[in-house]
Amino acid sequence: MRLNPLTQKKLKRFYTLKRGYYSFLIFAILLGFTVIGELLVNNRALIVSYNGKLYFPTYTAQKPGTLFGETYSYEANYRELKEKFKTEDQGNWILMPIVPYNPFENDFRENEKAARPPSLAQQHFLGTDTTGRDILARLFYGFRTAMIFALGFMAFVYFVGITIGCAMGYFGGVFDLFVQRLIEIWSNIPFLFIVIIIASIIRPNLGILLFITAIFSWTSITYYMRTGTYREKARDYVAAAQLMGASTPRILFQHILPNILSTLVTFMPFTIAAAITSLTALDFLGFGLPAPSPSWGELLRQGTGNLYAPWIVMSAFCAMVTILVLITFIGEAIREAFDPKKFTTYQ
Repeated sequence: MRLNPLTQKKLKRFYTLKRGYYSFLIFAILLGFTVIGELLVNNRALIVSYNGKLYFPTYTAQKPGTLFGETYSYEANYRELKEKFKTEDQGNWILMPIVPYNPFENDFRENEKAARPPSLAQQHFLGTDTTGRDILARLFYGFRTAMIFALGFMAFVYFVGITIGCAMGYFGGVFDLFVQRLIEIWSNIPFLFIVIIIASIIRPNLGILLFITAIFSWTSITYYMRTGTYREKARDYVAAAQLMGASTPRILFQHILPNILSTLVTFMPFTIAAAITSLTALDFLGFGLPAPSPSWGELLRQGTGNLYAPWIVMSAFCAMVTILVLITFIGEAIREAFDPKKFTTYQ
């Protein structure tokens, strides 16, 4: 798809804003890592070479220990197998991920506390939490969960906000006044209480939390879309489209919406940041994802309650600050590049 010249100019301006551009590249790389997360952070081997045959356990069914000469029939412990193969020196070998732990695994060691500081020898690069789980693994998969939540949140909020806001601005009159009153009533409902009530009745999962959070967060977008639609509706190209018999959905979504997209684009990074913060806050308060789901909020709550292990709270805090700073830099750059007041097309 070929972009129009105005959009190309805005993207070129974005490329010149180095802080935002490089933040975008770093953030995109981190998102790419989450897609192939099992190849980087996992207790399953990437490749097992045993008796001249290759196995790829990462994305396949569980491989029992008996398949590799062990006496147990449950899933093989690939870290132990790797050490065993090294000791036997019979040509068998195992390639493990960089972080050879999954976010749910309790790695207890004899005569050691469950919460252990960072250790290169044990490959717990950020240490373990109070139940012996690898912090880096939980941070990594917590980031994946947060991004799924944030992107789903943004899609839902934008879809509802754009649809209702454009309709309000285009039709106006009684319809506009009626929907405004409904939005005012809806926006005054405290969604946190709703989450608390639902969490006390059922066990919330990611989908339920996403729906509850998004259903109470779309109202602010409608006002921006309503204002933009009112402004664009008065322009000559809309009148020309109406005279040519264009349908209302076509006028709204093919003519008016592309001319107010700059407003939406500038809000996207900040919407993602708000979603990450909301999920983290709910998990920190204990009304978010059920245990033992990997979550930044759960790690923050665990770390603040166990300050004798400062690496827990510091790891979660630094990860969250880093991601939010990157998103903020991206948002600032997008806002400057798409600023209609600074780079207007109307004289």
